[in-house]
Amino acid sequence: MKNSPLVTAFLVLIVICVVFFVLVFAISYFGDQYAYGLGGDRIGIVKIEGTIVESESTIEKIVKFRKSASVKAIILRINSPGGVVAPPQEIHREVKKTCKEKVVIVSVESIAASGGYYIACAADSIVANPGTLVGSIGVLLPIENIEELLKKIGLQSTVIKSGKYKDIGSMTRPITEEEEVILQDLIDNTYNQFVDVVVEGRGMKREDVLKLADGRVFTGAQAIELGLIDKLGNLQDTIALAAEMVGIEGEPKVIYPKKKKPSILDFIFEEVAQSLVRIIEKTVSEKLSLYYLPSPQ
Repeated sequence: MKNSPLVTAFLVLIVICVVFFVLVFAISYFGDQYAYGLGGDRIGIVKIEGTIVESESTIEKIVKFRKSASVKAIILRINSPGGVVAPPQEIHREVKKTCKEKVVIVSVESIAASGGYYIACAADSIVANPGTLVGSIGVLLPIENIEELLKKIGLQSTVIKSGKYKDIGSMTRPITEEEEVILQDLIDNTYNQFVDVVVEGRGMKREDVLKLADGRVFTGAQAIELGLIDKLGNLQDTIALAAEMVGIEGEPKVIYPKKKKPSILDFIFEEVAQSLVRIIEKTVSEKLSLYYLPSPQ
């Protein structure tokens, strides 16, 4: 029994669809390898810029370079005053994992303070310019009080809470002595985590780190004398150092993470999501957030 033209056409269409989806999968799965180049020794550069409030995008780039056979070393180009506590910790952890497989070097542009320096401490080496600002080892918890302002405009705040400390850090009332003790203990614990990271990452004695860990920033020229960085130099010097450490001869090939081309829907959803995040941050998050920053922004 012969197949009808309609059935034949249907079967051909199914085969075409299967081939199409296989190609799409293959491109998405192997795309990064082709984007970064199959073969050849390359150095991947990941930029970490501005206030650090999330870690996902940076970690994704680091992991892709780590998995790429053509990328022999990774440079983290940091230009950040720090950020919220958790994201630098997550990035730091991923950098430490990566250092077990590949050379990771930090190149500091203008500043790597607080959370920016926290991340840098995980790398195999830190390179900075003589006038670069590094350090600011410490933790900050800003708590604003707008109680008097509310009184002036005739507004009152009533809070129904499930526990004594549920509204700790509220902007509408003064902080109590008990709450201050609790929050200071929180700060001290987080601060000690930061000190431990510097001690381990820089191979320094704890007492020496504590002498520097009072929130001060240092120039690159000062930092190298104190052991906070390893070399003075710019990005090109860092690229040359990375090439030397992994044995790349001649001019090394430098690559950056492939930029995703967003669709119109991605753009719309991203704008809506960012707007919602900004609203939530203003109303909730900023009320009680720990910062690796010289000052909150």
